[in-house]
Amino acid sequence: MKFKLDENFGSRAAKPLISEGHDAHTVHEERLSGAIDQSIFEVYIQEKRCLLTLDLDFTDVTRFPPHLGAGIAVLRTPQNPTIQMIEFLVKSMLRLLETESITGMLWIVEPSRIRIHESTSTE
Repeated sequence: MKFKLDENFGSRAAKPLISEGHDAHTVHEERLSGAIDQSIFEVYIQEKRCLLTLDLDFTDVTRFPPHLGAGIAVLRTPQNPTIQMIEFLVKSMLRLLETESITGMLWIVEPSRIRIHESTSTE
């Protein structure tokens, strides 16, 4: 699967994805750091990559409809997330991807659960 990691992730967060055979690009690598959320969302749609972010703005499905792309995963961490917590959440998401598709959906990945928002689009 192809992933785009928002600017709140460093390249280290891509390692669990890459080690599992996924293609992962960071916003920083693509020189999109500092871009507004709408610009990131438009690139997400064009590139057909699953967006991985800590930014709660992307949970607004009316503003950022996940059904337009390959899915959005918002990682929810306690205050001051550590790289270990981020890696734990990414691995939890990868385990669920073994049996479920994120395409067109919003996943809220928390330490104890993953909430799935399915699109209500009639497209």
